[in-house]
Amino acid sequence: MTLGVLIVALFAAIAGGVKWSNGTTAPKLALDLEGGTQIILTPTTTDASKVTSSTISQAIDIIRQRVDSSGVAEAQITSQGGNNIVVALPGKPSEATLNLVRESAQMRFRPVLMTAAPTPTATATPGSGPTVAPTLSNTPPAAGTDASSTSWVTPALQAQYDALDCTKPSNLVGGGGDDPKVGLVACAKDGSAKYALGPVEIEGTEITNASSGLKVGSNGVVTNEWVVNMTFNSAGSAQFATTTARLAKLTSPQNRFAMVLDRLVISAPSVSAVIPDGRAEISGSFTRTSAATLANQLNFGALPLTFTVQSEEQVSATLGTEQLQKGLLAGLIGLVLVVGYSLVQYRTLGFVTVASLALAAVISYGVITLLSWTQGYRLSLPGVAGLIVAIGITADSFIVYFERVRDELRDGRTLVGAVDKGWSRARRTILASDAVNFLAATVLYVLAVGGVRGFAFTLGLTTLIDLLIVFTFTHPVMMLLAKTSFFGDGHPASGLDPRRLGVRGVRYAGRGRVVTGTTEDLTVLDVPEVSSLRAAVPARTIAERRKAAAEAAEAAAAGADAGDATEAEPAQTTSTERNES
Repeated sequence: MTLGVLIVALFAAIAGGVKWSNGTTAPKLALDLEGGTQIILTPTTTDASKVTSSTISQAIDIIRQRVDSSGVAEAQITSQGGNNIVVALPGKPSEATLNLVRESAQMRFRPVLMTAAPTPTATATPGSGPTVAPTLSNTPPAAGTDASSTSWVTPALQAQYDALDCTKPSNLVGGGGDDPKVGLVACAKDGSAKYALGPVEIEGTEITNASSGLKVGSNGVVTNEWVVNMTFNSAGSAQFATTTARLAKLTSPQNRFAMVLDRLVISAPSVSAVIPDGRAEISGSFTRTSAATLANQLNFGALPLTFTVQSEEQVSATLGTEQLQKGLLAGLIGLVLVVGYSLVQYRTLGFVTVASLALAAVISYGVITLLSWTQGYRLSLPGVAGLIVAIGITADSFIVYFERVRDELRDGRTLVGAVDKGWSRARRTILASDAVNFLAATVLYVLAVGGVRGFAFTLGLTTLIDLLIVFTFTHPVMMLLAKTSFFGDGHPASGLDPRRLGVRGVRYAGRGRVVTGTTEDLTVLDVPEVSSLRAAVPARTIAERRKAAAEAAEAAAAGADAGDATEAEPAQTTSTERNES
């Protein structure tokens, strides 16, 4: 029942997405299977300075941040020849997404006017009736107004600030450009805070150098605190001195300045003193990695960098339909082999495996389709490989369960008891096995890049689906089958035939009957014979059995002592006769 409700809800959501949104009835395919748009960008500087490999890497990170936050999955962003950046987007990306790739990133320094935690925005109460949004003024204050003045927070800017929800990935895209002469609302790059900022006071191009390292104390001793050191040119030093002189007199949060890269705040340190020489040290809860990252971002912002589009074209699938067909054929062959093995090994019981695999396939298809609509997920060929591998993982769970049940039947349990006991033993094994598979998939997804992550994702997803199927379908179905005469009596076609399982001795067969004898000569005894069998071997309590065992042991010990005495007596007599002679 639970599984049925989940499946109905899953496909109802997909149907709703198709009818009322941009959902589809099939998963979206990645670049290697569908093709897409390829853009080749060449970073250039307006001051003829050299573009380094670290600059290229930082530019790639910014573009990837934009693309990933826009909801496009399985995009490929790489460096070409150390000079160009190749961006390949699957499918037919929107013009807004293409603009995010084409736009240049800029570093700017703005004073902080307001800041808050990224609390989700409130929604209108249903049934409250229509509302009309007022037209809000966005007129900036007069020229020469202090950049830290709250008058820069116009009614329109305040409304933007109140509506900004930095917990949404769509608000962490970046790009789009900004007017340096007016205020701005922006999120922290990691979504940890939102800011209302004043006009730009210093451009990132005024930075001459930024580096990270351990802080050196006033006494010249190196501490364990990681800091970022930043140096401005002569013009930037003068601007920074004016800015810090004003900010140092203000209270939090207006004593802070935000470093805005690509419309996202990468850091917003506070100012405690005037910095007249253009040499600033940024301290805080930095690690070695986070300090190096901020230094690289500042160096990137120091370059007057722009992106020139060298080419933009549609590309065909790198692997194409043929490779997809071969992958699906390999999966079908594997599925047929698993089904064939299950039917040969477990007879009718093998159809439980078939039904479980079919349900797992249906749920996997539905979940991937739903993720394609809601999360922008795209199925790549490595992802298809993960689905194929999942066939063996799912079948392995059933084999463990069925063999546990068979072991319990060999020990003389009824089928109902064997299913119950076998499940308690198999459950631990299945959980341990799937936990290892899911952990491996998680580690692979976190550490890998590119298509390997697609393989890890589908492997982890199908592992969770395997647990869902085994717990909500396979085990309940086995409990129901155990109560039928076909399986309970061990029909030869059931897969639970006592002759094939090698059951020996007396075994209760259900419905007032027991099976007795060896595997070569099994005899079914009816109720009267069962009664005579019980009369011939009366039931005893545990205490009676222990007492009988003790008495048997004492009797055996006494018999052994008597035998030793009998054998020893002739030997003594012979010895006496030899002495007399």
